[in-house]
Amino acid sequence: MTGEKIVDLARSLWRELAKFGVVGVVNIFIDMGLYNLLIAGPMASKITAAKIVSGAVATLFAWVGNRFWTFRHRRNRPVHHEVLLFLVVNGIALGISALWVAFAHYTLNLEGRFWLNVNAIISIGWGTIFRFWAYKRFVFRNEPVTEQPVTEALAEPFEHDRHRSEQSA
Repeated sequence: MTGEKIVDLARSLWRELAKFGVVGVVNIFIDMGLYNLLIAGPMASKITAAKIVSGAVATLFAWVGNRFWTFRHRRNRPVHHEVLLFLVVNGIALGISALWVAFAHYTLNLEGRFWLNVNAIISIGWGTIFRFWAYKRFVFRNEPVTEQPVTEALAEPFEHDRHRSEQSA
């Protein structure tokens, strides 16, 4: 592998990781916001169920963000297969998150709003590590469909945005 290919690969990984991170940050707000609403109200006594509901809602946003932005340059199978894999991966990640929340709450007895939120954030971290690995490995795994170099394919959406903003100015 040449030095240029290694640099292109590193840039590609960095861009995907950065976009995945942006989608993830928005997901944290969705997940944590809904989780807090649920544990403060209708699911106050159902901590694990509240985590599952908030995580499921965040998963819907994650699909849209990752399919149409983070990994939009990758295509490897029909969308319905990709959605199924995405849901399986997120189901496993949600299970990891819910298990951590349940373990911390019921086994370690970490209770109260502060610990509920700390453990929810930790659970999101465990799930995120698993999701990034699984998305790249199983869900959005193939190389870009374009023949242009990876760096050009990744810069293209930004060029389109720059061109559009120049036209409106």
